[in-house]
This record gives sequence, structure tokens and C-alpha cells, in this order.
Amino acid sequence: MILGKSNNSSNRIYYGWWIVLAAFLNLFFVVGILFYGFPVFYPYFVESLGFTRAQVTQGFLLGFLFAGLPFGILAGTLIDRIGARVVILAGVGLVGLPLLLMGGMSRLWQFEVLCIVEVIGYVLAGPLANQVLIARWFQRRRGQAMGYAYLGLGLGGVVAPMLVNSLARSLGWRHGLELLGTFILVVLLPVGICVTRSSPEDFGVAPEAFGETAPPAENSAAFAATPIAVSQAVRTVPFWLILTGSTLAIGAIGAVIQHFILFLKDAGYSATAASQYSTILLTASLGGRVIVGYLADRFRKSYLMAFFYFLIGVSVFLLAYPHSPILLASFAVIFGFAMGADYMLIPLVTSECFGTASLGKLLALIIMGYSIGQWAAPWFVGKMFDARHSYDLAWKIIAILGMAGAAAIYAMPSHVRAHCD
Repeated sequence: MILGKSNNSSNRIYYGWWIVLAAFLNLFFVVGILFYGFPVFYPYFVESLGFTRAQVTQGFLLGFLFAGLPFGILAGTLIDRIGARVVILAGVGLVGLPLLLMGGMSRLWQFEVLCIVEVIGYVLAGPLANQVLIARWFQRRRGQAMGYAYLGLGLGGVVAPMLVNSLARSLGWRHGLELLGTFILVVLLPVGICVTRSSPEDFGVAPEAFGETAPPAENSAAFAATPIAVSQAVRTVPFWLILTGSTLAIGAIGAVIQHFILFLKDAGYSATAASQYSTILLTASLGGRVIVGYLADRFRKSYLMAFFYFLIGVSVFLLAYPHSPILLASFAVIFGFAMGADYMLIPLVTSECFGTASLGKLLALIIMGYSIGQWAAPWFVGKMFDARHSYDLAWKIIAILGMAGAAAIYAMPSHVRAHCD
């Protein structure tokens, strides 16, 4: 019996949940392991290769500046035209291979080139394609499905710091990078080929599952927003507020994640202890992903988004007290929980506002915008540290940026928010 195609509806498992599993694995490796685990290598790059704090983060910044936007638009266009499956498969190859090659790098330019290729893979196989994938397979329970898929990102982040630290210490950082690249290719390529399907139509079923059966077409339509063309959407206030708010808040997240291990080591913590605090932060993010997935199906999404962005910003002020275990743990829990909510709320708010017909292109613009913030902010923090040899002022600025992102989302006009939610 093929899952999702059984004539016996009582025994049928809606195939969309297998798509959720595929998206879970994509986000686990491409985002969770890569984004949250890669900073553990930074101290090794500083010590072994002589890179500065700014240089260890500027590789990905250059990638998003020069390759992120054009490839993001290309990815969004391809996803809307031919589906997410082929795009994800191409991205997996471009994520795994650079990690294998990084094991042999010795110069900054090599690192930067490989980071640029890594960014292209991330754009193709990361949040954009998987968000559209879930949005097209689910309507009524879209928030729940997105929450389960994004558990992969959170679990990858929980596992990544300790895993990468263990690999780097036992095998060396070069072999650790090579092994991560191998894991990504060996796991995700078969999943993309055997499991992933771009849309319910590709599998011969209707989107969403009501109980154990797919919904009638007339019921499905009721839950979809009226499609809006990209040219119309980018002229609306909600689009620019979503873009601005996300760029600021996710910039704050990127700055903290990319510098957290370095910050704690400067404060006197061992690499193992620093990785443990990072694990607490990322474990807390799991709660945010699950709980917000349910809340988003029941409450106004833009209000939830603004609230969690505010928590992201205000919690960064606690980093002024790194020698207090209670305050540091409190930061990790609050920041992590709020961080778990933010990424998945972006596609939910966007799809509810503008529909799913052009969702790939719209999310490409939004994700490329916030991705620049996600890597520009860490680079900025690194430059400030190199100049001042302290993170104090940088964290205050990052906290303010996070709260400004919350204000941008909250500023969405009330009549528009009503349509969006």
C-alpha cells in the first residue's frame, strides 16, 4: 500500500505528514546543524588559521550579499514553476560538498569562496523551499505542520554544539567538517529522491487532512487567502513591515548565535561549558516551535510575532551579566523560546496575507532580506569587538534592534492585520 493513496480512508495516512518528516530532516541538517553548529568551529579558525572575529563571520555575509538575493529570487521562481523537490536536491549538494572541501582549506579566500557556495545551497535547500513545501501541503493545520517541521531546526541546533565540539576535539576540526558534509549528503539526497514531492497534486491527493481524510476542494479553498501577485504585494505596507521587522529581529538572533560561544569563552567558560549553555538555548527553542505552532492556528499571528520579537530583543540585555549562572540560564531559556517561534511565523503571516500562489517569490525576497541582517549583524558585532575588545556596547545595540523589529510588526495597520490573520 502506498501511503496517502489507499482507497480505505480509515487506514490512510495523509502523505503530507511524510512531507513534514522530509522538511524536518532538511531543516535539521541544512539549518540546525550548519547554522548552529558551525560557530563551534570559529575558535579553531581563529587559533589555527589566524582569522579575526569579523573574518569568521564575513564569509557567510559575503555569500548573502553577492549570491543570496539573486539565487533566492531564482529559487523562489523555480519553486513556483517546477516545485520545491528539485530545488532542495540541488541545494543539498551545494551544502554538503563545501563542508567536505573546507577540511582542506588554509587561506581566507578559500573559506570565503566555500561559504558563498554554502550560502547558495542554504538558499535552495533551507527555509524557503521547506516553508513553501509545507504551505502547499497544508491549509487548516498549517501552523501545526510548520511547527513539527521546524522541530528539525531546533533539534539540529540542540545537537549541533555538543556534536561539533565532540567531533572537533576527537577527530580535529578538519575531519569534523568533512564528516558533517558526508552526513548531509548521505541522509538528505535519498530523502529528497524517495520521499519529497512538491505538492499534493504531484501525488494525486488534495491538500490538508481533516482527521484521516483529505478535505473536499470546496472546504480547502475556504482556508486559503486570495492569491496576490508579487508586484501587488511588494507595494503594500504589510510586506515591508514583515521584511523590516524580520530583518532586525533575525539580525539580533544571528549576532547572538554566531558570537555566543566566543562570548562565553571570553567570559572564562570552557568550550564544553559554553556549548552546554548553547544547548540550553536551543533546547528552549523546541518549546517555542511546538507551542507557537498551535497558537498560530488559534490567535492573531502578527501579535504573536511582535511579542516574540520583543522577547528576543529585551532578553539580550541579560548578556551584560555573563558571570551570573542564573541570569545566563534565564537568557538562554527566554531567548531560545522566542527564537523558536520567529522563523515559522514569517511564512504563516506571509501566506495568510498574500496566499500561496506566489509564496516562493515573496518568501525569497523576505528571507534574502533578513538573511543579510542575519549575517551583517554578526559581522558588525565582530568588528565592534575587534575595535573595543568587548561585547558590551554591541549587545545593547543588538537588543535595541530586536525590539525595533517587534515595533515594526506591531505597527501593521489594524485593518490589514485583520485580513492577514
